[in-house]
Parts: sequence; structure tokens; C-alpha cells
Amino acid sequence: MQIATPYLMFLGDVPDRLAAKTAYGINDWRPEWCVGQLRMEGCAADLGIPDLTLEEAVAKGCKTMVVGVVNAGGVLPEHWVKEIVAALNAGLDVASGLHVRLGSIRAIAEAAERNGRALHDVRHTTETFPTGKGTKRPGRRLLTVGTDCSVGKKYTALALERGMRERGFDADFRATGQTGVFISGRGVAIDAVVADFISGAVEWVAPAAEPNHWDLIEGQGSLFHPSFAGVSLGLLHGAQADAFVVCHEPTRSRMRGVEAGLPSIQEVIDLTVRCGALTNPKIRPVGIAVNTQALSEAEARTVLREAETAYGLPATDPVRFGVEAIVDRIAAEFPA
Repeated sequence: MQIATPYLMFLGDVPDRLAAKTAYGINDWRPEWCVGQLRMEGCAADLGIPDLTLEEAVAKGCKTMVVGVVNAGGVLPEHWVKEIVAALNAGLDVASGLHVRLGSIRAIAEAAERNGRALHDVRHTTETFPTGKGTKRPGRRLLTVGTDCSVGKKYTALALERGMRERGFDADFRATGQTGVFISGRGVAIDAVVADFISGAVEWVAPAAEPNHWDLIEGQGSLFHPSFAGVSLGLLHGAQADAFVVCHEPTRSRMRGVEAGLPSIQEVIDLTVRCGALTNPKIRPVGIAVNTQALSEAEARTVLREAETAYGLPATDPVRFGVEAIVDRIAAEFPA
């Protein structure tokens, strides 16, 4: 799948920042590709880049409009269809990470064919995956896990890729979600894989490698989330993780989108070790990544100190304070 850049980021009329996390992720990690944003009335998200009309976007060289949103069920709201058709009529390709296929909507399919434009459904793959085997394979792997969904698992894995490479590690980010695929240009959206093949798809994403090579695998959901635990468990088994980092958002009391309470970091560590041991008995935690965006710097540092004391692991906000302490821990636990 070759998606033409640069992008016009479509945010629709999403109600909050988290609902546009795909757009934020692409803009944070590939800002040179994001020329502007297109927002509908009532949109509560703002990437901080220019608001453009379709005509302005085309004039500035945009090639693809990216539907940069996520929602429960991955549906495409009916009132967005006319905006996507207008983008195709203006000469843009359209790419989406939603579950619904763009071409399954008649008006969009007809507009794409009429204008000779491409539709990219990043969440879907033409790859055929085997079932997972759980057989030990060479190479080292780190998985980011969470107390909830949307807590920073992708950002942590990307920050670790950057930080480990700077320290001389042979390390690669492995995308398992639509945003990660947009950012890295490779990977598979695990939550769109038939359940029996999730662990096999992860074995495909992070295959056998050189003994000291690290695959940094983007986690999804949470083992404790009533909606997404199945995906999280399949990811854990397929990753055959040597190490994991727990990702956490400290201001939440309930898990996103449900009434279930948030598990503790210790509960996540314990269950990850217990379940992960099925395919790697030596799995271990190497750090805690805390999303402190909602806290002042003083509050953030206090939360991180308390986490380090409570769990005996390096704790940091990867975006705000970097990942050096976690990289130190990885180097000490897994000497070359």
C-alpha cells in the first residue's frame, strides 16, 4: 500500500482530542507530511496546523486526505460521506483507518472511480496469516501494554525506537494499529484480524531476527478492558515478549468507553507476566510510561517518583521527559 503524501488531515466533527488520535499521531511523528487540517462545525480537536479548504489543500500540493479519527466500532458517520466525496472530486486520494471500507459506501466508490482516485483502507490487509505457533524465535521483543486503551502505547514504542537507536541498539518499531501503519509505512491493524489469527499476525509483524535485534511492538487495548482484552491477549502471545513497558494515564478512574474501573499498574504487571509466560517464561517489566499531559510538570514528576518507588521500575513520560531511564534498564537486563 503506497499512500501519496503530503496529507490533508480530516477531523470531521469529533467531540474530543482522543477521538482524533490517528491524526495527532501522524502529525506528531510525521509533521512534514501534514500540510493542513479540514474540520467540520463543532469539531473539538485541533492539530495546530492550518485549516484549509479542499481547494487550498490541492493548491498546496496535498495528495491524500486522511480520515484521522477513531471511534467505537470504526464506523464512518453518514454526514461525513459528502466531505469525502468532495475530496475525491477535488482530486485527492482518501485514506482511512476505520473498520468500514471506504469502497463499501456507494457514493464514495462511485466518486473514486469517476475521478480516477485511490481509496486506501489502512485497517484492512490482503495478507493471509497463519495461526500463531508460540515457538521460540530468535531476536528480542518489547511490547507496550496498558492500564487502558489510548494511554500512550504507540508513542512509547516510537519513543523507545528513537531512544534505543540513539544508544546504538538495532531496534525497529512494529505497528499493530492504523495510526502506526500510517507513521511507519508497514505493519498490520491487529484489531481487524480474525481472532484465530491475531497471534500469528503478530509473529508475522515481528518475525525471527538477529539475536540482538529489538522489535518494539505497539500494544493495543488492555488485558483488563471488557471490549478489547481479546486483542491484547493475542498480541501478548504472538509478541513472545522478552520485555514490556506498562503505559498509564493517572487521571482516569474508569476505562475509556465502559463502566469498568481502571486496574492498578501492579495488576497489569502481574497479569501480563502470568499470561505472557505461555510463550516466553522469561518475560519481565522494564519500565512504566505515564501520560502526564493533564498534569503540571511538578505534579508529573511527583507521580513518576511515586511510581518508581512503588514498583521498582524506571518511570517516565516518554514525550515529556524522554526514555533514557527505560533504555538504561533494557541495557542492564539484556546485555548484548
